[in-house]
Amino acid sequence: MVGIRKNKVDNALPTRVYRGRSAYEWKPKDGTTVRLCALDAPISEVWRRWETLNNEFAIASTINGLVERFFNSADFHELSRETQKDYRKYSKNILAVFGKMHVDKVEPQHIRIYMDKRGLKSRVQANREHAFFSRCYRYGFERGLCKTNPCKGVRKFKEEARKRYITDIEYQALYDHASDVVKIAMELAYLCCARQGDILAMRTSQILEEGIFITQGKTGTEQIKLWSPRLRAAIELSKTLTKPGITSTFVLSQSYGGKWTRDGFNSRWSTDRSKARETTGLPLDFTFHDLKAKGISDIDGTLQEKQAISGHKSAGQTARYDRKTKRVSTEKNSKD
Repeated sequence: MVGIRKNKVDNALPTRVYRGRSAYEWKPKDGTTVRLCALDAPISEVWRRWETLNNEFAIASTINGLVERFFNSADFHELSRETQKDYRKYSKNILAVFGKMHVDKVEPQHIRIYMDKRGLKSRVQANREHAFFSRCYRYGFERGLCKTNPCKGVRKFKEEARKRYITDIEYQALYDHASDVVKIAMELAYLCCARQGDILAMRTSQILEEGIFITQGKTGTEQIKLWSPRLRAAIELSKTLTKPGITSTFVLSQSYGGKWTRDGFNSRWSTDRSKARETTGLPLDFTFHDLKAKGISDIDGTLQEKQAISGHKSAGQTARYDRKTKRVSTEKNSKD
C-alpha cells in the first residue's frame, strides 16, 4: 500500500517516485534509487521517464532479461566460441518456455516438467539446456538478480557413456574415400588424441621442430605431440589445401586460407562418410569425436601412460575414452 505523501502536489507523481535534492527519483522495491529527471522538468516528462524505466526494469527481471545480461557479461565472453554458440542454441528452447516469466517465479517443479517433456525428444539436449539454464541462474544469483537457482536439485537424465570403438578397417574405409581436409583432420584427431575444436583452431605457428604444440581447449593442458612419419605426412598434405599463391595461418584451412567453422567441417565430414558408406557397404556409424577415443584406445601402455599422452586431468576421463575390448589370457597358473 502506497503511503500518504506529505506534499499533496506530489500525488500527481507515479508510484514510488519522490522529489530528491536535485531530481525526481524512483525507488523500486529492490531498494535502489534511480534518477529520472531534473526537478524543473514537467510532470509529463517524469511520467514518460518512469514508464520507460519501469518497462525496462520489468523486462530485466524476466528470464529474457537474465539471459540477455548473461550473454553480455564477461563470464560469457570468456567462454570458447563454440561454447558460446552452443549456449545461444540452448537458449532458444529455454526462452520459448520461460522467457516472459519473472526470475523468482520459476520453481524446481517447472524445471522438472520441462526436462521430462524435453527428454521425450532428446535426453542429451535436455541435460545440456538444464546446464545452460543453471549457469544463467548462477550468474544472476551471484549478482543479486535472482533469489535462488531453481535448477539446483533437479536431476539430469543419466547418459550412457559412448563405447563405440572404430576398427582399423572402418578407419581406413573412410580415410580412402575422404577429401583431403577430412583425411588431415582424421589423422590429427587419431595421432594427437585431439578434439575437433583444437584441430580446427590449430595454427601453423604451433608446428615446431620437435612436433606440434597443442593447448587443449577443454582442460588447458599443454603438450608437444612428437613427430611420427604419419603425423609429418598429414602436415605435408595440409600445405596443399590452399589455392596456389595463398598462404594460411591455419593448419586445416579453406582453399582461400580461412578457418573451417564447426558446422562447415561437420557438413564435409558427413558428406565424405555417406560416400564411403555407399561405396564400401559398411555402416561407419561413428562420430568424429570417436577418433580421439580410437587414438587413446590404440595406445600400448597402462591407463596412467594413456592419460599422460591424452592430456586428461584424471585417469577417470581417460578410462571413458579407452574403448578397445581387452584381451585376457584363459590359461591358469597351476601349482605342481
